[in-house]
Amino acid sequence: MRFIIFTSLLLIAYSASAQKKSLTVTESVLKQRALSPQRTVGFSWIKNKSEYTLLSTDYKSLFAYTLDQESEKVLCTVDELNKLLPDDAKIQNLYGYEWLSSNELLFNNGAVIFTYNITSKAIIIKKTGLDKVENVTYHAASNKCAYTIDNNVYVVANSNKFYVPVTKNTDKNIVSGQSIARNEFGIEKGLFWSENANYLAFYQKDESEVADYPLLDINTTPGSLMAIKYPMAGQKSEKPRVGIYNCKTKKTVFIKPSGNADDYLTNFAFTPDEKFCIIAEVNRGQNELWLNVFDVKSGKKIKTLWHEKNQKWVEPEHPAYFIGEGNDFIWMSEKDGFMNMYFVDFDQSAEEVVFEGKKMEVLPIGIKQITNHQFVVKDILEVNASKKLIYYAATGENPCNTMVYATDLNGNTKVVSKNEGVHRFDLSDDGLYFYDGYSSLIMPNHEMIYTTNGKMAKLLKESTNPMDEYALGVSEINSIKGKDGSDLYYRMVKPSNFDPKNKYPVLVYVYGGPHAQMVTNSFNAGANLWMNWLAEQGYIVFTLDNRGSAERGFAFESQIHRQLGTVEMEDQLSGVEFLKSLPYVDSQRLAVHGWSFGGFMTTSLMLRHAGVFNVGVAGGPVTDWKFYEVMYGERYMDRPEENKEGYEANALTNYTKNLTGKLLLIHGTVDDVVVMQHNYSLIKKFVEDGKQMDFFPYPMHKHNVTGKDRAHLMEKILTYVIENNQ
Repeated sequence: MRFIIFTSLLLIAYSASAQKKSLTVTESVLKQRALSPQRTVGFSWIKNKSEYTLLSTDYKSLFAYTLDQESEKVLCTVDELNKLLPDDAKIQNLYGYEWLSSNELLFNNGAVIFTYNITSKAIIIKKTGLDKVENVTYHAASNKCAYTIDNNVYVVANSNKFYVPVTKNTDKNIVSGQSIARNEFGIEKGLFWSENANYLAFYQKDESEVADYPLLDINTTPGSLMAIKYPMAGQKSEKPRVGIYNCKTKKTVFIKPSGNADDYLTNFAFTPDEKFCIIAEVNRGQNELWLNVFDVKSGKKIKTLWHEKNQKWVEPEHPAYFIGEGNDFIWMSEKDGFMNMYFVDFDQSAEEVVFEGKKMEVLPIGIKQITNHQFVVKDILEVNASKKLIYYAATGENPCNTMVYATDLNGNTKVVSKNEGVHRFDLSDDGLYFYDGYSSLIMPNHEMIYTTNGKMAKLLKESTNPMDEYALGVSEINSIKGKDGSDLYYRMVKPSNFDPKNKYPVLVYVYGGPHAQMVTNSFNAGANLWMNWLAEQGYIVFTLDNRGSAERGFAFESQIHRQLGTVEMEDQLSGVEFLKSLPYVDSQRLAVHGWSFGGFMTTSLMLRHAGVFNVGVAGGPVTDWKFYEVMYGERYMDRPEENKEGYEANALTNYTKNLTGKLLLIHGTVDDVVVMQHNYSLIKKFVEDGKQMDFFPYPMHKHNVTGKDRAHLMEKILTYVIENNQ
């Protein structure tokens, strides 16, 4: 049977490749980047000029351009800089350069920081030896640098040799200067310089009461345990605080949660005048938020600027964004149902008003709603201070897009993007021009420079589709109606030689969880290249963004509350009903695959709706939410003791007897995100129930299998699907 299967697949592949090149499944993984449309590299506006720079494709040369000039001017090369650098500071490329002024560049390659003057050709070494430390945070204007060694924070001022320990904790449970809350709430780092570097703030977490979780290191003889701190839902969590170090006095004050010790301190920001800091405190139940102001010298709380409640959850993801010379700022909230921008007058805003998840006709003094979109504002991109314009990214009416908009403080809003798609944006310092790069389903890559009045100034790049040379499946986007009437967007990848008279098996690729959107109006609709390869083997690859997925607003995304998996599966099954209605789909040959939350969805569909799919492959799956981390798990499911019914209903060990198809479970053996206890517990229950399934571990890989081993992973997955979906 296997010979017949692969013979038929080879015939299909041979027919397509008669005209075009073919890829192997391994190449479809390893050539993902090579077969992406070409883009310009390292675009940056020169400081205070309407001129820009680009890197060569090998990142070894930097070129300058004017808007009316096609020819390039070489500013520097790796070889030129290395001739000026000492032996212990040589660089491999120019990636991550930054303009400090119109003639001075800053380079930071993680090991050395130096400036280069393009006029005098002089290099000044700022910091070296940074490859031996972590979490490097550099303030260029003051030449101060903060970093961590182990769990402590250090500051280096002008002299590269003189450093000051900010913290001196010998207790390994006290971690300073690193991101906290397992990177939830938009937290990405743990060190923050004030405007003029007179103060350094840092997150600190006390993990004394957090359970040690054992991971096995097989690279030692004998094997050894690597313990990580992993707070599971309902268990003891970390206790955060914020330290503010005064660089002049060498003293630190600490800010603790005003509520319970394990509340969350998030979205840290210094005010521009360096007198205050703003911190969002979220209670552990994650249904209440206080945006508090503190004095940086004393750490004393001054006032609350914003107080928000919601019966489901409140999740701040963006710190205060300051827009002028004062302390007034933009705050982003989805309190009215969609993420929008609000102007907060720092001096006038009062604390007595509570936003409780419903629209207020009259906002309190000091707060003004700027945008009132019925779609999602994603992020603030730039502010043109002279014109008092805020540029921001938002989906627009089509949630698959990422468009660029501009607004003034009175909410006079306009669309800046000329075409639908997923856009990238960069405003020149003088506010006269902007870079706009985008792709869409029909446009591989298009990069332009426009005046801020909307006129085209220069075409930078218009790329062709590098996949055109290959026999590969093609993507399309459309939508169906969900059971609740929602538009559910899907991506369908069909063979390049698709014939509607034929019957095709289907692989449903699913993620389905919060903070992710699989279907986008971008090149190839966001599909991975292996999906196009599988389509060329005679498959249709189908992906649907169900309720709970990102960029659709709070009502759409919050229906999952206390019941992860329930409405998501309902929508995925609506997708299956749609597939079965298509005359070219072989409804008897359906497979499903996903990773992480998608692994949870895959296993849920295979067990709770047994018989719908012949085969499933679940990578790194959550199998019981009580094993998952506090910050994410309790937001969506509350604590186990508060939602026993919800946890029980979605614990997959309760459904192992239902398995009828072929199921492959995969896990990285040192996964520190979805720990292997998930899969081990499920496998144990399969064994107890006498049910056969398959399991494949990836030794010493974390949550994602990366590097060359990823090709092995995808070959394993796709071979399993093809062989068993009969």
